[in-house]
Amino acid sequence: MSVPVSWVLSQPDLAIPLRGGAAGIGRTIDLVITTELENPFRWLSGGELVLTTGMRLPATPEARASYLRRLNERGVAAVGFGIGLSHAEIPEDLIRTADDIGIPLFEVPLPTPFAAIVKRVTERSAQLQYDALLRASRAQPRMTRALVRSGARAIVRELATSLRATVLVLDAETRITDVHPDAPDDELLHTIRTALASDPAAASGVHTVHGQSITHQRIGVGGRVHGDLVVVSPAPLSAVDQILLGHANSLLALDFEKPARLWEAQHRLNSTVLGLLLSHETNLAPAWTHLAQAADAAGRIRVLAADCDTLDAVDDIRSVAESMAVRSGHPLFLHLIDRRIRVVLPGVAAVAFARELAADLSPITSRAVRFGLSGEHPLPELVTATDAASMAAAAAERGSAPSEFGALTGRSLLSFDSTRQVLDTLAKTMLTPLTDHDSAHGTELLVSLRAYLEANGQWETAAAATGVHRHTLRKRIATAQDLLGCNLDSARVRAELLLAILAGGN
Repeated sequence: MSVPVSWVLSQPDLAIPLRGGAAGIGRTIDLVITTELENPFRWLSGGELVLTTGMRLPATPEARASYLRRLNERGVAAVGFGIGLSHAEIPEDLIRTADDIGIPLFEVPLPTPFAAIVKRVTERSAQLQYDALLRASRAQPRMTRALVRSGARAIVRELATSLRATVLVLDAETRITDVHPDAPDDELLHTIRTALASDPAAASGVHTVHGQSITHQRIGVGGRVHGDLVVVSPAPLSAVDQILLGHANSLLALDFEKPARLWEAQHRLNSTVLGLLLSHETNLAPAWTHLAQAADAAGRIRVLAADCDTLDAVDDIRSVAESMAVRSGHPLFLHLIDRRIRVVLPGVAAVAFARELAADLSPITSRAVRFGLSGEHPLPELVTATDAASMAAAAAERGSAPSEFGALTGRSLLSFDSTRQVLDTLAKTMLTPLTDHDSAHGTELLVSLRAYLEANGQWETAAAATGVHRHTLRKRIATAQDLLGCNLDSARVRAELLLAILAGGN
């Protein structure tokens, strides 16, 4: 484990005061080496604390500055300069250069052996490694228990606490589903999304932005991707921290990938509960409590009806609906009887669910199904919502988008075969005298009557619609009334005539 330079400087028994490069004391040390080589640079890989007595230090200030700069370029964490042998003190030009480039330069007095510094840093590194492993060994079972007891949110909380960082779970659309301790501000969230988008095919990555480390891992099993686990921390995660992150990721993947048998059993239970509630049985309080899972936060539901022409269409719809429920993590309440499917959905999410379901069907299935969607209802109005969805499905066209019950206003009677047959008969019976008269005399009695009825008996409005004077329209309506043998002053008569005209397509 890396040891902060500041910790080494804080050890009183080492007595190694900082002489230059104070801006870099936040650097961390991975290894301590001693060298008197003139060109040690090729053997350095970064993170070293270099100890030297300056035995072969260049003779000129320019060359010494170049020496220190090259150490810094190789990623050296700090330099310890031993005095009392080759040099009585650290050259001032070295101190100025250390300040310029921000590499810590401290003085090692003659009584302090280099070996003491090596030993102290090595022991501290081992202690930090042990502490990290101990922390990880305690955190892993806590996260596992959290999954069993409380689900994904508890895992995120445990990981954030263990890493002392901000942890987020983002879904496949990069929306936050869980976060601890606090949600990031808009700027940081944009930075996170940008980091994820920079390499969308990568299963993991580390980015440093504005002094913060953003580490992410893809959450998924096989080809299914559920989102990303993201850690925002002041410094890059250590190897042990990465182990904890991987463990949390695995647990989250397990939570997302609940066994198919569990989902199937849950769907069967939900279907049974829904069937009981639609059967008008008594003593169904537990079933109503179970069904409450289907409602939205306001306690409202919508029912999706699918009337299928074939059993293959039934199987296709049920399969697609179950897959959508598994992906979303929401319970599925589906009832099937006689090739008619009824699904209870949360009020706020129903339209999107219904449209996605219809769009995911094969073309063959789509042509064999009529979809209807009820309006929003309180949960106790389940039967009313189901009836409305059934009416909307009966009025829908095969292969079209789900028909919403509210959209039937003004045309519902003409949408059902049974009522349309009655209205067709009514049209042929009542309107024949008018159609015969118009055909024989070239008049427009039927057109004028429709305009009059649709204008609610307003003469000026109806006359304008037909393009004639209101007195002309009055004569035509009087003639029509005589031919039909009815009283147009009656609202019921006017209503029946208008329905007959609409049903006849006139």
